[in-house]
Amino acid sequence: MTEQHTYRVIVRGTWDGLTEEARARLLAEADRHGLASMRFTEEGTLTYEPRPLKHFSMRYVVVSDAADGEEMAGAIAEDRAESALRALGYGWTALRSTVTDLDTMKVNRKSASRR
Repeated sequence: MTEQHTYRVIVRGTWDGLTEEARARLLAEADRHGLASMRFTEEGTLTYEPRPLKHFSMRYVVVSDAADGEEMAGAIAEDRAESALRALGYGWTALRSTVTDLDTMKVNRKSASRR
């Protein structure tokens, strides 16, 4: 059995070639896609600032083989982001991802003397 790791991936990009309809929809829905909506989910959550309507990020949880590493988790998340953006009719460019492997992440806990 292959070891699975859980990754948190932030995919960032820039809006590009938005139609007037897409731009209007993004502006109308901006309050649902602000800082309060930042969650890591398998289907991804979209966040952006309406003014200026320039950049966005999408947050994903990706579970994949540990042997494939962070690079594969990033590629999977970017593919999910492309599919979601395409389905919504939004144009984008310059996707890049930041990956954190939750299974290897070190957690620093305060000792009792530092509390």
